[in-house]
Formats: sequence, structure tokens, C-alpha cells
Amino acid sequence: MTAAGPLRPDLARELIDRATKAAARRAKRVRNQLDAVQLGQDRHAEHADTKVLRRVLAEHDWPGHRLVGIEAARAAWSLALHADDDADFQRAATTLLERAVQAGDARVQHWAHLFDRTLVNSGRPQEFGTQQLLTTNGVELCPVRAPGSLDQRRATVGLSPIATGLEKVRLRCAQDHQVGDCSTVVLAEVA
Repeated sequence: MTAAGPLRPDLARELIDRATKAAARRAKRVRNQLDAVQLGQDRHAEHADTKVLRRVLAEHDWPGHRLVGIEAARAAWSLALHADDDADFQRAATTLLERAVQAGDARVQHWAHLFDRTLVNSGRPQEFGTQQLLTTNGVELCPVRAPGSLDQRRATVGLSPIATGLEKVRLRCAQDHQVGDCSTVVLAEVA
């Protein structure tokens, strides 16, 4: 990104707008505030968001800090993170995001979250402990590979110890949700 701003401010605006609307829909869905018609509309909007992000990735690779700015790169990450209905796309996005991280154009924490999400969605244990379940019993960590070395792996990607990360998620959920009123959803730490 230059001092003048991102190379593609138009693309940045679109990504931020889509991610903002998606977050609002997710919040309503988690709170069980959507009727059947709205749930269908939500699902359609998620597919549209994934389709747009797929086009962006095809045209530009990962939309990193230089292309769209920090806020829009975070928006792209959020859209990819929640593209749970398209596992192939999510894995491809993880690869492109990893390349952007290696080029210094994206945050490694975003890659760690997306990488964990792809593992959880494929039924495998996550590496960095970024994915939790919100159930009627509260926040529970999704299965983790080698839990004894989890904090060491988290440190390599700039994440706080797991106890701190879980506490942040629990506090956010306590503020945002009536846990007993929620169905099971996968959460991610805020990055």
C-alpha cells in the first residue's frame, strides 16, 4: 500500500461493504433472529460473497494490503473464513493468503485462522486453536493437534496463549449473545 492509499479503492469498498453486511447477517443468525425466508436470503448472499471473492482471487491473487488496504484485506479474510459451504475455495484462498503473508502483504494471524478453519471443516484437528464452538454449554475449543505444544505454535504466528484467546472469545460471546439461545456455530478469534 502506498501513502496515497490502496491501488484498488473500488475493490476495497466492495470487500468492506460485503464483509460488513455478512457480519451483520451472521450476528442475526447466531441470535436466531432470522426467519426461514431471511435464512434463505442469507445463504444466497453468502454464496454471492464467495463468488465475488473467487473472482477477486482469480484476477488479483490474494487482495492484500497494497492492493486494497489493511481494512479491506481483513474484509477479504473474513469472507474467505466464512465460506464454509465451499471447502475447495476455502483451501485455495488459504494457499493464496499464505503466499501474501510470505510476501509481507497480509497478516499471518489471518492465515492461521483460515488454515485452522479449513482443517476443522475437513474434520481434522486444528493447529493454532483459533476455532471454537458456541454451544448451549458455552464456548468450547474445536479439537487441536498436539495440545501440549499449542501455545508454542500460537506464538509463532503472533497469537496470544490459548487461555487468553479463549477468554476473549468468551467475553465477546457474553456481550454479543445469549449463549443458551444459540444453536451450535463455529467461532474464530478476532484477528
